[in-house]
Amino acid sequence: MAITTMAHPAPPRVTVGVDTHKDLHVAAAVDQLGRRLATTTAQATSAGYARLLAWACALGEVTAWGVEGTGSYGAGLARFLAAHHQRVVEVNRPDRAARRRRGKSDAVDADAAARAVQAGQATGVPKAQDGTVEMLRALRTARQTAVKARTQAINALKGLLVTAPAELREQLAGLPTARLVRAAAALEPGTLATPTAAARLALRGLARRYQYLDAEITLLTEQLDALTARHAPALRGLHGVGPDCAAALLVAAGDNPRRLHSEAAFAALCGTSPVEASSGKTRRHRLNRGGDRQANAALHRIVVVRLRWHQPTRDYAARRTTQGKTNKEILRCLKRYVAREVFAVLRQIDHPGLATAA
Repeated sequence: MAITTMAHPAPPRVTVGVDTHKDLHVAAAVDQLGRRLATTTAQATSAGYARLLAWACALGEVTAWGVEGTGSYGAGLARFLAAHHQRVVEVNRPDRAARRRRGKSDAVDADAAARAVQAGQATGVPKAQDGTVEMLRALRTARQTAVKARTQAINALKGLLVTAPAELREQLAGLPTARLVRAAAALEPGTLATPTAAARLALRGLARRYQYLDAEITLLTEQLDALTARHAPALRGLHGVGPDCAAALLVAAGDNPRRLHSEAAFAALCGTSPVEASSGKTRRHRLNRGGDRQANAALHRIVVVRLRWHQPTRDYAARRTTQGKTNKEILRCLKRYVAREVFAVLRQIDHPGLATAA
C-alpha cells in the first residue's frame, strides 16, 4: 500500500506597513496576494520595536517594511529594523483623494503603506541616520536656532533702545553692533525703581543673551567645519562650498548617499531639476520649487559665490546671457550643474547605510 505524504504549505511572504506616531506605532501585515493577515500596535521604544519584529516574523517570511515618517517619528524604528537586517522602504502618506475614498484611520494608513511597497509605488531607501551626517544634522539644527535667536535678541535690543530714556539712547545710539552689545552688556541697572533702571536691566539682559548665543554659534560653526572637512574633504574642496553649505548638502543626501540612484534623483531632491514651463510656441523650463529647500539654498549660495569669484562660471553666465537666457534661467542651469558636481563627490563617500531597496 502506497503511503502518500502531504507537503507543508510554504509560509506566506509578508509585507508590513507601519503608520508611525510619537508614542505608538500601528502596523498592518499583508501576504503576497495582498490579503491582510493582521494588525497590531507597538510602543515607540526599543522593546516595542523588538515586539513588532517578533510579531511580523511569526506571520511568515518578512520581505519588506513600509514605514511612514522615517525622518521623524519612524526614525527609531527604521534604524532598529536596519540593524536587524530588514529591508526598509520609505513611504509617503496617502494623498488626499485616496484618503477620501478609503477613509482615515491608523490601521488603514498602515495597510496602505504595505500595499504601496508591494505595488512598487514606494521604493525610496531611508536615510541611515547613524553616522557623521546625523551628527551634522543635530549640530546644524542647534546652530540655525541659535542664529535665529541671536537675530531676535539684537532686534529687540535696538527696538528697545528707540524708546529708552534719553540718557540711555544718547549713550548707546549710533554704535556699531559689536560695540553696542559690549556697552549694553556692561550696564549697571542699580535699584529697580525707575524706568531708566528697568531699561538698563533689559538692555543688559538682551546684550548678554546675544553674547552667549554668539559664542554658541562660533563653537557650533567650528565643529561643523571640522566634521565636514574630515567626512567629505572633496566636497569642501569644491569652489564656494563652506561648512554650512557642505553640511546642508550632506544632510540632504544622508549617511548613505548611495541610496540616490542617479544625479537626476539628487537634483530633484534638492529642487534643482528643471520643470517644464512651455506654452504654445514657447519652450522653456523654470526653477523647481519642491525638494529640500535647505539643500536648494546651499546650492544657491554656492552659485552666488561662483558668479562673483569663479571666472568659468562668470564666462558661462555671460555666454548664456548673449543667447537670450534670463538671470533666473541661468541660475537654474548653474544650480543644476553644481548639483551634478556635488552628486559625483557624494557618491565617493562609502557608508553601509540601510538595506537597499530591490
